[in-house]
Amino acid sequence: MGKENNKKIVNRIIILGAIILVVIAFNYFDLGQYFTLSYIKASQEKFQALYTANRFLVIAAYMGIYIAVTALSLPGAAVLTLAGGALLGLLVGTVTVSFASTIGATLACFVSRFLLRDWVQNKFGNKLTTINQGIEKEGSFYLFSLRLVPIFPFFMINLLMGLTRMRLVTFFWVSQIGMLPGTIVYVNAGKELAKIDSLSGIMSPGLIISFVILGLFPITVKKLLALYKSKYGKSAEKEES
Repeated sequence: MGKENNKKIVNRIIILGAIILVVIAFNYFDLGQYFTLSYIKASQEKFQALYTANRFLVIAAYMGIYIAVTALSLPGAAVLTLAGGALLGLLVGTVTVSFASTIGATLACFVSRFLLRDWVQNKFGNKLTTINQGIEKEGSFYLFSLRLVPIFPFFMINLLMGLTRMRLVTFFWVSQIGMLPGTIVYVNAGKELAKIDSLSGIMSPGLIISFVILGLFPITVKKLLALYKSKYGKSAEKEES
């Protein structure tokens, strides 16, 4: 038992050390400059030529970068999503981003669970009992709501869910479905951004519509979820009575 605990501690230290090194390298080499809209726009023709020459390799590299960024909770996921729309188009971009973001989110959830959950549960176990019970009772719907309405940052949801008892399989499929509408909206906005060649392109109907949808999407979904929950709650109360 002691050997297993020591092995687990060593593994945690190794994983934590690797994450810290990657974060330090990310900041030291200023890799964040490659995850900006200005860089993506400036490199659009080069990326498009690479994609035309070798589609599979570019998609694989894009997915690998996206998964790494989301798994390590590094900044740049939103810009990468827009870049996916600009480079891959709506259909391929949506499918690629959907799977890459969900895989990355699940890895982030797993890392958070592996590194922190035991410590958090031991230290704040009593306070987390209610949360764990809520997750067990309606965890899927709760996570689904968080994914549909981006009230909290993407990375925060991944890390916090890692501290709960939700199964990773459940986390994966609920995140996949819950993030899909938002992914479509962002990828479509990226596709429209790619069409801008001059200042007049900023006022194109497609881009304006995309950003109107982007702004209204969280509010609309929040209202629909509230409506659904009120009806669901009333029907549940009737069944109990």
